[in-house]
Order: sequence, then C-alpha cells, then structure tokens
Amino acid sequence: MASIGVEKKVEEYERFVNEKLREDLRKIIEQRDQVYSQIAEYLQLKNTIEQIKKAGVTEDLKTKVDLGCNFYVQANIADPRTIFVFVGYGFFVEMSFDEAIKFIDKRTKFLNDHTDHLTSEANKVKANIRLVIEGLRELQNIQSADEETNKKDLFL
Repeated sequence: MASIGVEKKVEEYERFVNEKLREDLRKIIEQRDQVYSQIAEYLQLKNTIEQIKKAGVTEDLKTKVDLGCNFYVQANIADPRTIFVFVGYGFFVEMSFDEAIKFIDKRTKFLNDHTDHLTSEANKVKANIRLVIEGLRELQNIQSADEETNKKDLFL
C-alpha cells in the first residue's frame, strides 16, 4: 500500500517538474534571448552611427535598407545628421548621433542588467528542478551519479 502512495507522489513531482518548472525555465530563457537580440540590434545601430560619423558624411547618403526577410532596397538620405531610434512601446525618437549613442549606451546597460536578472531567475528555476529531482531519487531510493562518483573517489 505504501508503494502506491509513493508512486503517486513520484508522478505528481514528475508532472510538476515537466509541466511547471521546465516551462518556466523555457519562458525565462526565451525572454533572455529576446533581450540579447535587442542588445545586438542596438550595438549594430551604434556601430553604424560611428561609421557614418567617422566617414564625415553630412549630405546625400546612399544606403540599402532591409524591408524584411533580407529584401533590400536602395535608399537616399538627404540629411544623415539625425536618426530615428526605437525607444520602446512602438515609439521612435529623432536624435542627433551623439544623443543616439548616449541613449544606446544607457539602454544597453539597462538591458544587460535585465539579462543578469533573467539569468539569476533561470538559475533559481534550475536549482528547483535539481532539488525536486533529488527528492524524487530519494523517494525512489535511486543513487545519483554524483553520489556514486563521490563514493568511488573516497575509496581510491
């Protein structure tokens, strides 16, 4: 009778790990990847701005613009001294190059701090998964690979 109760608890814990904790971990990692993508876009924009500043272009800049899916068209920029920068929530703000670089630096610092927080959250979820799995092993009287390695090392 006791083994039926243990089997039921094992199933509950396995379901909790697979349906809740692993799903939470997947969502956190997906969010973090999106933030890394934003950081990469801002850094690419900063690099482009620095290249334009370095070239000293002040009028009639010819460039190619990606319309999506790697479909490029040629564009002529009459006044390349300002740029529209995405600031969030669907808004773009016209900025000078220096203002844009300052904004990008602040934004990437904020986003890096956010990725650090998400990494910390992911580590907490991983630790919870590990804790539950160790509890399952204990319930089922299964030794982990770590314990077997430690015992072997102890007797060498």
